[in-house]
Amino acid sequence: MTDLPGHVDIRDVSLRDGLQIENPIPLSAKLEILAAVAATGVREMEATAFVSPSKVPALADAAELAAELHNFADIEFSALVASPNGAKRAIAAGLRSIEYVVSAADGHSRANVGRTSAEATEQIIEIVAIARDCGVVVEVIIATAWDCPFDGPTPPQRVLDIVAAATEAGIDRLAIADTIGTATPRRVSDLIALVRPGIGDIPLGAHFHNTRGTGLASAYAAICSGVTRLDASVGGLGGCPFAPGASGNIATEDLVYLLRDSGVHVDVDLQAAIAAARISQHAVGHELPSALLRAGDRILG
Repeated sequence: MTDLPGHVDIRDVSLRDGLQIENPIPLSAKLEILAAVAATGVREMEATAFVSPSKVPALADAAELAAELHNFADIEFSALVASPNGAKRAIAAGLRSIEYVVSAADGHSRANVGRTSAEATEQIIEIVAIARDCGVVVEVIIATAWDCPFDGPTPPQRVLDIVAAATEAGIDRLAIADTIGTATPRRVSDLIALVRPGIGDIPLGAHFHNTRGTGLASAYAAICSGVTRLDASVGGLGGCPFAPGASGNIATEDLVYLLRDSGVHVDVDLQAAIAAARISQHAVGHELPSALLRAGDRILG
């Protein structure tokens, strides 16, 4: 464990991970969420995913949304891709940062992209080459890094094998993801201790779900282990459509509340994040799991 960092970057993933399990909402509603999240001061946002519209219909308007991102010049936008073709589509739409997801578990990988984990890993080289030709940043996100809904606990070596392949291919960033919200602080610290020696200077991020109430504790354990990039979504919106029972990213406002009171600086304004959560809740038409959305800030209410 290390001392807490002075600053943590939060990437808001409301528009992609947040909306992917929801019924499709109009582009106008997405743009309203985008403007509200941008008003929080966040510097990074995951905007959408260039994946099969038949598999993820909520994100079928990826190119149309991407065409509006130029209106928010102060934010670094990224898009998730699941194949080399998806990478080409994202770049053609103007994205300068892409995330390629590789599941460490075969069961989830087959459900998610129709390939084994090893087959998905093999495509990292091609995706990096596509990005390099266009000067685009590449991040590999390792899904089901701790557990898989189909295969059970993920052996750490499967994660390390993907880490080795990704670093050898020349990625710019790496993240490990608790896709179904089963991680706990001890397991988070243990895996990060194994991953960090193999990545050199590559920034390491983490993505947690609060499905079982351990998301914030896991995020805190991650930053205690040296992670300074965390994903979250306003309202706790989101989940994985290919992982049964996986719902609820850690809420951006809940994470900001925790880090602020821990003396860790973030670029996100708490009250603006709560406001964005309310807008997101209205857009999807159902209650969201955010604690701050329900209870408010202890200081400002």
